[in-house]
Amino acid sequence: MAGRDFLLQIQGYGLTTAEIHYRMPDHPALLQSYVWQEYDVAPDFPTLKRFLDFWARELEGPLYSVRVAHKRLITPAEWRAVDGVLTIH
Repeated sequence: MAGRDFLLQIQGYGLTTAEIHYRMPDHPALLQSYVWQEYDVAPDFPTLKRFLDFWARELEGPLYSVRVAHKRLITPAEWRAVDGVLTIH
């Protein structure tokens, strides 16, 4: 059985990394950094948007900036279905 990550990659998901800068609640002049990584679909990034919505709604540190990097790990040229196997003796 294939793993969750592989199945997501076959469905077009790629590895998304977001570098999130936010202000410290007790010291608003200071910025803190947080790195988030998950499989997501570019260019809409629904998983990242849900995470950022959760952050804004539930956490005290207001967001300052978000930098996103995305890479599809499996591309159409690298994977294709095979209908049969030819064995040569």
